[in-house]
Amino acid sequence: MFQTSMYRGTREENYDLVIKQLHALLEGENNKIANLSNASALLNQFLDRINWVGFYLMEDDELVLGPFQGLPACVRIAVGRGVCGSAAKDRETYLVEDVHAFPGHIACDAASQSEIVVPIIKDGELIGVLDIDSPEKSRFDETDKIKLEAFVSALVQYI
Repeated sequence: MFQTSMYRGTREENYDLVIKQLHALLEGENNKIANLSNASALLNQFLDRINWVGFYLMEDDELVLGPFQGLPACVRIAVGRGVCGSAAKDRETYLVEDVHAFPGHIACDAASQSEIVVPIIKDGELIGVLDIDSPEKSRFDETDKIKLEAFVSALVQYI
């Protein structure tokens, strides 16, 4: 059985620990859905002040809901639409302090106030995005961006 450690270090140290836990959790498993499911569960227990964490996966030129933790979500998102679609189109992380100020924001959960979306790219191909929402404005910062990009880089090895 997998057990998480208590996070008692700096934010950076705690992110590094959760990335190590990701490797330990996924080592030896090659099922993409199982690994994305465990990755979303790991982030859900690690991150505080969030209300949704999960993945949208590329399928037929659009993002389709994948494994997640949180309330039911939008199932399909066009590339270029909303925060997830914009991050997918631009292949760059979007850190949005106030989702209501983001043009074309898709409100799947009315409680969401801020969001971070990290594209998942493997061998030059966009696989999908990691999407995390918070009920607080300005919940995510540059540390989250850097460390979640590192988390996704580690995750790519297992999907």
